[in-house]
Amino acid sequence: MIRNYFVTAFRNLWRNKSYAVINIAGLSVALASCMLILLYAMDEVSYDRFHVNATQIYRLVVNASSPDGQIHRFSGTGDVQGPAFAAQLPEIQDYTRIYGTAFTVKRDNEVFDQSALFVDNNFFSVFTFPLKYGQRQHVLSDPHAIVLSEETAEKYFGPGDPVGKTLELKMHNVFQPFTVTAVTKESPENSSIKINMLVPQESRAVRDGWLNFFQNTFFVIKPGTNIGHLNAKLNRLYLSDAQSELKTTGNKDKMSYALQPFLGMHTSTDYPADNGLSDASNPTYSYILTGIALFTLAIACINFVNLTVARSLRRAKEIGIRKVVGGLRVHLIFQFLGESFILCFAAFLLAIIMAQLVLPFFNALTNKALALSYLFSWELVATYTGLFLLTGLLAGFYPALVLSGFKPVQTLYNRTAYAGKNYLAKGLVILQFTLATFLIIVTVTIYAQFNYLMHFNLGYNPKDVVSIRVFNISKEKFTLFKTQLAEAFNIQGVTADQGGRWGTEGYINGSRVFAYDVQKVDEDYLPLFQVPILKGRNFSKAAPADSANSVLVSEEFVKQAGWKDPIGQTVDFFHDQRKYTVVGVVRDYHYLSLTEKLSPVLYSMKPDYPWGNIFVKIGPQNKPAALERIQKEFKDDFPYIPYQYKFKDDELAGQYEKEAKWKQIVTFGAALTIFISCIGLFGLATLSAENRKKEIGIRKVLGASVAGIVRKLSTDFAMLVFLSAVISMPVGWWAVHHWLQAYPYRIGISVWLFLLATVAVLAIALVTVSFQTIKAALANPVESLRRE
Repeated sequence: MIRNYFVTAFRNLWRNKSYAVINIAGLSVALASCMLILLYAMDEVSYDRFHVNATQIYRLVVNASSPDGQIHRFSGTGDVQGPAFAAQLPEIQDYTRIYGTAFTVKRDNEVFDQSALFVDNNFFSVFTFPLKYGQRQHVLSDPHAIVLSEETAEKYFGPGDPVGKTLELKMHNVFQPFTVTAVTKESPENSSIKINMLVPQESRAVRDGWLNFFQNTFFVIKPGTNIGHLNAKLNRLYLSDAQSELKTTGNKDKMSYALQPFLGMHTSTDYPADNGLSDASNPTYSYILTGIALFTLAIACINFVNLTVARSLRRAKEIGIRKVVGGLRVHLIFQFLGESFILCFAAFLLAIIMAQLVLPFFNALTNKALALSYLFSWELVATYTGLFLLTGLLAGFYPALVLSGFKPVQTLYNRTAYAGKNYLAKGLVILQFTLATFLIIVTVTIYAQFNYLMHFNLGYNPKDVVSIRVFNISKEKFTLFKTQLAEAFNIQGVTADQGGRWGTEGYINGSRVFAYDVQKVDEDYLPLFQVPILKGRNFSKAAPADSANSVLVSEEFVKQAGWKDPIGQTVDFFHDQRKYTVVGVVRDYHYLSLTEKLSPVLYSMKPDYPWGNIFVKIGPQNKPAALERIQKEFKDDFPYIPYQYKFKDDELAGQYEKEAKWKQIVTFGAALTIFISCIGLFGLATLSAENRKKEIGIRKVLGASVAGIVRKLSTDFAMLVFLSAVISMPVGWWAVHHWLQAYPYRIGISVWLFLLATVAVLAIALVTVSFQTIKAALANPVESLRRE
């Protein structure tokens, strides 16, 4: 019996090869998408779980309320918090700190840029990173010890054991020797901490004070501790120990500490993964990918149902004969379910091949390093087995029930017809195209928002500006570089800033506490970027006191400070006894990503702030020669600083790399959904043409034109697609409205967005059904009427 089921199933599939191929192709594409997205999801939830104490590790985070009542969340802490809390709270077993930095490294006569982490000497007792060379216990006990990753060790020393060898690291503008004490194996891809070089915290200067925020502090908490109660104890201790400092700054009761689970850190949107951490992820994108996977799989199963039912008339006699000779309905159900599982099995095999082929491209899109070998973990094997059984049942159960219910007399006399108006089949197509239209709306919105960000008027001109990253160069050396380069051909200007984003608080007019960003610039910075001064004046070489006493402020600074006449107002920096006088107001411009709202900015020439970026404006003629001259002058003036440059335009585009990748991912998801939906629509068109052959024949005999018949058949399908578009519009509006809220600068949601999605889906649907409708309309009416 079972052998007969398989023989009949293979024979039927071979007889209808085109439909078998379409079914297998649709299912395999959907299943391959599910496999890749399951890999992605498994990788996301596996982050940092390889550490032995992972469930006991918590990160110390900060919630701060600004004067305007907004809550700001950040993960940075200083040097004080870890030792103070660990010493006085018995629930804390241990602590360690991580501070991301970079060094200029000298090896023989070559210099390199090297990312690194300052860590405490107990780093390897808190985190489980295996060593390739060296002993874990004392590898960071010496202030001049360093630990390298395998890749970094090979970069400087080649293959082999480098323990005991030295590198020179530039610290406090002096190269100092550091000895390699261990080499770690490469950090796992699913680790928030990526090791390149570890340097002991003891080798840097300590920053006293509770109001420093520059590194991550991790605690190992005793099992069974109530974290809510411990948070309360943290804050009571903070208010007690920091009392004198808080009185000085006027910051009392405006900041609180909390513990964030280490395993929840990777997908947190509340607290950034910075200061030495990497690979932060937004769980929204996981939800989007999961939704795409479920959409494509559901649509593929719907296709299977529609295509199977569409071809069922050709098997009517087979079903009738089986029933006449004693076949039971349950046997027929098993027969059709068997065919479903054969198709699903073939689709699974093809899906694995497709997933393997597409995996490199998927890794590039999602910034992952996934391997297909992950598919064979027992969790995923169990998931795929369940997915296989579920897909086979979902795709084959309804057709098995419908086909096995045919009455033998009707089937043998070719009088089989589908009951009612095929509401289920049509409903399934409406569901398919509702999902497809929804994804088109989302895709068009993402494209429009990305285009908006890329063409937004930033308020300054970054064109032809070369950006060079430097580390803490002296004022004298920068002045020499600037003077020499200014004389070169095709160099239109040279300036610098401190690099990165610096934020602080201070007093306005000696009373009100105010939070703002600080930018150290020189007198040529604003003119080079063509940012106008709206009131007052710019910094000037003719006013030497500007570097000591004068500041500029942005329009947003003036607005939030509530000044009517900002010129002559004063600002006090915390921990600085000097008052600074406002001499000019700068027009607002977006020097940060447009994913962040404009902040008040203060511009200073304070000499104790280091330079971090050099900017060189070059002319449009002979750019290669200008770049060559910049490089030569840089290497002559800064022989021990690696030369690396980017055009400012490219840096700005890189700020939206994540948006660009997700634009591609959602586009591919929409394309897959539409493709599989069109297969289902093709099946419904086939079903309709099969079921209405007699009607079409009669219409032609009575004088109906081919165009009229095509229009009649196509209108039915167009109405289904139009209805799906109407259903998807409110859902699509809600989704894109919610997504756009994450951007302070965003497009408006307009009617054309929904009209474009509707027109696109209608056009695709009509092209899909045109083949079957035209074929049915051109058929000889004699053949269709003779079937009765």
